[in-house]
Amino acid sequence: MEKGLSGKRIVVGGTRKLEEISTLIEKQGGIPVIRSLQGTVFLAEKEVEPDVLEFIENGADWVIFTTGIGIDTLVNIAAKLGLEEAFIEKIRNAKVASRGYKTLAALKKLAIKPLAASDDGTTKGLVRAFEGVDFSGKRVMVQLHGETAPVLTQFLEDQGAVVQKILPYQHIEPEVETVKTLCKELIASECDAVCFTTAVQVRSLFDYARKTNSYKEIVGAFKDQTLAVAVGKVTLEALKEEGIDRVLAPENERMGAMIITLANYYLKADI
Repeated sequence: MEKGLSGKRIVVGGTRKLEEISTLIEKQGGIPVIRSLQGTVFLAEKEVEPDVLEFIENGADWVIFTTGIGIDTLVNIAAKLGLEEAFIEKIRNAKVASRGYKTLAALKKLAIKPLAASDDGTTKGLVRAFEGVDFSGKRVMVQLHGETAPVLTQFLEDQGAVVQKILPYQHIEPEVETVKTLCKELIASECDAVCFTTAVQVRSLFDYARKTNSYKEIVGAFKDQTLAVAVGKVTLEALKEEGIDRVLAPENERMGAMIITLANYYLKADI
């Protein structure tokens, strides 16, 4: 039986479940190449405490949550400051928006129902949900996770909002040599596909490409040679924002499903 990834060099940009995903690639006949673009995401508790205190003191007209773990973490930080009830009360006094089903679940635990929600779990979906909302002069607190969500932030600021960003989890960039190596491989057409498992990995690659004046070459590599693969909608959205239109993504947002979808893509392409 023909294997979909026979002889294909498949780059994995993540850090989790590398052994499992490598084995799955090999079972499909592929050659796994680990190029971690994830870097480190760490809990920035002390750095975030002043932001939490500022929010409790000033409140906001709108509060936008983008991850469930972010909500839980901020509540825990407020609790350690002895201000959990005050923090939750400020959220309840604001208009709330959310992105993603895990975020909705975390809000439900707090008995908070968002006024606006992304229809597809993406930041662009969140922007669509704000159609007709007047943000002029409004205070908006945005909870982020490891990255700054430039599209959402730009949209709010363009609408005249005063934005307070809170990142309970912050991102340290990956090893420069790793990203440099992958850029060289992409430009030399040595990768058949790159599997991105988070939006942070996408940002890491393209931010480095911009810094080294190789952005157009990297975008060209994905257009003409290497296939970009996203594990889910948020990662797919990040690739689209970087100008990558040819992206493969599984219906089931799981790493295993991503590899099987990729293998099936190549099998169909060979028919």
